[in-house]
Amino acid sequence: MTIHRPGLPEDLPAGEALWARWALLASLSATTREEGRASGHRTGRWIDDEGLHHDDAGCTWWTMSRMGEGRFVLYGEDEASGVKWHEPPIDMLAGGPDWLPYDELHDRLKGYELGCVYWYENGSWARAPYPDDLGDDGLECGMSDFVDRDRTLSELSDHIDGTTDGPSADTLLAEAEAHRLEPGLLLERLRPTDPDGEPRDRPAVARALALAGLTAPR
Repeated sequence: MTIHRPGLPEDLPAGEALWARWALLASLSATTREEGRASGHRTGRWIDDEGLHHDDAGCTWWTMSRMGEGRFVLYGEDEASGVKWHEPPIDMLAGGPDWLPYDELHDRLKGYELGCVYWYENGSWARAPYPDDLGDDGLECGMSDFVDRDRTLSELSDHIDGTTDGPSADTLLAEAEAHRLEPGLLLERLRPTDPDGEPRDRPAVARALALAGLTAPR
């Protein structure tokens, strides 16, 4: 799936699908040690009560939050974004609905930390209008791992233990996208260590999946 530069709302998959892909990959690296750490002191991908996060401690950070039934907000920054430096200034919140987390967004704007904002409602993404001469808003660099399902699937496959029987990575991803994943089936298919060789914290993975709302209702 192609992401334009700058991004277009139609480049993004449905909010529920984007949430599920990001949440699944974030859950795989969950650890008990990191669960209590404040977002400002974490890197990588994770989920907490605020939503989904991605921060490489360098050139990119992103947050996606659920804002009620069928509503999401996606915001962040990649160094590729030219939005905050554009002249004349771009109002990234122009046309935004009243349910956006404006206090958080205004704080980010004041600190020159924000590169773009997208919101999802009634099955569609939207953003503020951009001038024709804007080259990039960073969406492609920040979201390509989750927008391209094949890339998500490839990364998920790296966590799967090929010596065990059970559902395929594609099936597990589809179940997560449908928010009816059986956590036990996923946990049984995971390698005992993550791709970096660290021991898998299965209880933390299960808690992250539940927090994300990807598991099947009991």
